[in-house]
Amino acid sequence: MRHKSGTRGSGSEQIIRTIKRKTRRQYSAEEKIRIVLDGLRGEDSIAELCRREGLSEGMYCKWSKEFMEAGKKRLSGDIVREASTDEVKGLRREARDLKECVADLILENRLLKKSMIGPLGDVTITCR
Repeated sequence: MRHKSGTRGSGSEQIIRTIKRKTRRQYSAEEKIRIVLDGLRGEDSIAELCRREGLSEGMYCKWSKEFMEAGKKRLSGDIVREASTDEVKGLRREARDLKECVADLILENRLLKKSMIGPLGDVTITCR
């Protein structure tokens, strides 16, 4: 007799889902690009490539489509980056710090120039 979901076998089903979730492989962006490029080279069939890499053909097709769309957008000049990434935030923080440093140096340079002005307003700067 069959049981309705959510009654008797739910504990074991939950354990199986947890195991599958923990054993699912996470691919980095570099790995995805390498796999898609291997498929585009055509040295092996897509099925053989997917078996070797341990992923489904549907996943490969999804990555390939995303790869092509990203390339198409990049080549058409659409280079908008997502501003919420940590890398972009870090670069913005670094740019802000550098701008502050340049502003401090400009002020210091102006003060040094003013301190070098003689009583008649002459500036004597010697370069070596």
